[in-house]
Amino acid sequence: MLSTSMMMTDSALSAGVKCEAWPAWQRFKLLYLSDDGRVIDASTEAQITTSEGQAYALFFALVANDRNAFDLILRWTHDNLAASKLDKLLAAWKWGRAADGEWRVLDSNAAADADVWMAFSLGEAARLWNEMRYANLGAEIARNILRNEVATVPRLGTVLLPGPQGFVSEDGWRLNPSYLTLSLLRGLARQTKEPLWNDIASSSEQVILGAAPKGFAADWVEFTRGGFTSDRHSQGVGSYDAIRVYLWAGMLPASDPARDKLTAALKPMVDSAAKRAAPIEIVDTQTLEMRGDGPPGFSAALLPMLANARLTTALQTHRQRAAEEALQNNQSYYSDMLSLFGLGWLEQRYRFNRAGLLTVRWTPACDRPH
Repeated sequence: MLSTSMMMTDSALSAGVKCEAWPAWQRFKLLYLSDDGRVIDASTEAQITTSEGQAYALFFALVANDRNAFDLILRWTHDNLAASKLDKLLAAWKWGRAADGEWRVLDSNAAADADVWMAFSLGEAARLWNEMRYANLGAEIARNILRNEVATVPRLGTVLLPGPQGFVSEDGWRLNPSYLTLSLLRGLARQTKEPLWNDIASSSEQVILGAAPKGFAADWVEFTRGGFTSDRHSQGVGSYDAIRVYLWAGMLPASDPARDKLTAALKPMVDSAAKRAAPIEIVDTQTLEMRGDGPPGFSAALLPMLANARLTTALQTHRQRAAEEALQNNQSYYSDMLSLFGLGWLEQRYRFNRAGLLTVRWTPACDRPH
């Protein structure tokens, strides 16, 4: 059944509203999306595609009401990252040109953040486009996540691991707070009626807070019998992974029970960005030593939190930087992806409610070539 908000959207569509595409999405497709639905990171020698890129692009296509692109991206992912068995296999996280010149999967381990975004986006696409095959596939991916990417951790509970392999040792668990998007976890609980997703959301809140002891999120964190500790591999650095922690937290609706806690915990990063023309690129989350300016996408990622904090001057500074410097060429996939998320949210193209239900501001579907 369609929600009231979607019924209102349908009424607007039938009233003959002018067809207006999402310009940033159209530009992103032109720069990064192949004709057969592959998001290409051209800045890498192997011209890689990641499951993350495919999953984010699925979400953008849904927000843009671009069903043609959605189906192309889904088909390429199904065929190439899951051996045409996306209902049974979690997508391999990296594909590209191997050393022998062949194009194939380069790392078959899955990435939990991509899997969650895929499952969620398919579930919401089923509701918004009234297409049950999306719901069935999304439900299968969600079940496979629970089978392969979840661990029970003493004193922490049911935890989403970053992937099926390589994150559990005798010493503890290696976790990535930027993989934990609370709105999506709540959405999967609603879509699947599986209570474990609520348990994962609860532990995820603890992981996010534990990874930011001084207000700056770390890319990675370890949880041992003694609690949260600095990750030995990344040495507690917060940078290109962690920037998403602020993005996902800023997207939480005011009614979300975690938003106030996360907003308070992450305030030092927001305050830092408010004083700078560009957000810090790299921070030692233990010593707070900082260096470098983040790319334009870092500014975009902080827009929701800046807007929620009503930091008007800083919001305008970072919005202008993100809008003017993003999507210039095909060499900045990650930064440009962050720009679509942050600017799209600020433009109210999408929102999540407390139950993780996605609302979109659709104009009529257009015939949109890549």
